[in-house]
Amino acid sequence: MSDEEDVAPAVKKSRVFYGSLEEKERERLRGEAASSTTASSDAVKAGIEAGNINISSGETLEMEERVSERQQEALAEFERRRRARQITVSTDDAEVKAGLRALGEPITLFGEGPADRRERLRSVLSVVGPDALKKSRKDEERAKRSHDECQQTWYHEGSASLKDARLWLAKYSLPRAMRRLEAARAQKDVTEGTRTIRQQELHKSLRNLNNFCSQIGDDRPISFCHFSPNSKMLATASWSGLCKLWSIPDCSLIRTLRGHNTNVGAVVFRPQAGVSLDQSDVSLASCAADGSVKLWNLESDEPVADIEGHSERVSRVSWHPSGRFLGTTCYDNSWRLWDLEVQEEILHQEGHSKGVHDLTFHQDGSLVATGGLDAFGRVWDLRTGRCVVFLEGHLKEIYTLHFSPNGYHLATGSGDNTCKVWELRNRKCLYTVPAHQNLLSAVRFQPTDGHFLLTGAYDSTAKVWSHPGWTPLKTLAGHEGKVMGVDVSPDGKLIATSSYDRTFKLWLSE
Repeated sequence: MSDEEDVAPAVKKSRVFYGSLEEKERERLRGEAASSTTASSDAVKAGIEAGNINISSGETLEMEERVSERQQEALAEFERRRRARQITVSTDDAEVKAGLRALGEPITLFGEGPADRRERLRSVLSVVGPDALKKSRKDEERAKRSHDECQQTWYHEGSASLKDARLWLAKYSLPRAMRRLEAARAQKDVTEGTRTIRQQELHKSLRNLNNFCSQIGDDRPISFCHFSPNSKMLATASWSGLCKLWSIPDCSLIRTLRGHNTNVGAVVFRPQAGVSLDQSDVSLASCAADGSVKLWNLESDEPVADIEGHSERVSRVSWHPSGRFLGTTCYDNSWRLWDLEVQEEILHQEGHSKGVHDLTFHQDGSLVATGGLDAFGRVWDLRTGRCVVFLEGHLKEIYTLHFSPNGYHLATGSGDNTCKVWELRNRKCLYTVPAHQNLLSAVRFQPTDGHFLLTGAYDSTAKVWSHPGWTPLKTLAGHEGKVMGVDVSPDGKLIATSSYDRTFKLWLSE
């Protein structure tokens, strides 16, 4: 090995710089930034040219504006909290709930206690203002006051003809009431045994009721039937618009009364028809669904006169016991009283909230009972015009009413399938008869002494009930359709039923 090969390589000495390297470092960074900016700007330009980058020149929101909005919101919240602390809220939880309800807020939230509910009311009032609750309460009081005013009974001065009619009715009814009370006192003198025997005989005859005659009365349902005062004729009304007179008991057609153009709701004999009235006098009245009311005599098949004034359906008509006045019920929520002597309407009585369906006169001539689609019945004193009894208890519409001959019982039939018997002396419901399986269309007391009650219903049956006691005596089954009308002859011997099956039937005790 040579000497040159044994010599070690020289070590490179590190340089030592004196002073700051800041300037050189800045130059180096500036160069790198310039190169990167050039590259990025070239890439952005290429992207814009290729349509891959879109740069909008819209408006910008300065940071100071955003900060000022947040500050305003915070200030508004602090102001609302300050107002809320100044609002006085009741500590009664019921009043707090009433206040929330008045403001249209839920009265309670899930998991909310009385304290939380109170704070929520205070928070709501801080937004809408503390006067909002007072205003809502005033509106409620005003609405309640107007509702109460609508419910109040009010009177107005009537005509001179109405005053004369009321005086005439008082003079007519008081002697009849006196005679009825005298007969009731005389009945009390009859021994209990005699009364029991009579009642048993009557119940036995009623249990033997059978179908005596069945007659097809029309091409459409027969809606009503009514016996003449002498029990020798039966009038029927039909949905065809025809009224027919039939002889009793052979059921032969006497006359067809033509004049109505639509469903006839009722046809009734005048109290003295065929007894003391001439054939040419007005002996019947009928009404129809178009609001027409017509008067008929026993000589012609054309109406003698028309009673005009109703704009809606007239469902029932009824004669006053004197025969001078005619009552009509209308679906305009009113009933009317017509005086045939002066030939004018003397009373247009409101009082029901829905259509009035039926009315019946007391045998003394002093009272009239009305019932309608509002499920309430009213008993009116014709001598004063006041509603003396308010019948509240039925769940559905009242379709039929009838006074008992004893003068203090009133039967009502309703769409709730029951018949209620009302005691007029203490103004309460005496008994509820669970009569039928469908709505009751007609109820009638025995016209002579009221010892039984007859009901007809849409379950295709009519039933006879004892009075008093209200025990079922006989079910008159035989109609193929709903029973729409029933009646008892004035002599108490015959029962008539009319039906949707276009027939009427006579029932007689064998």
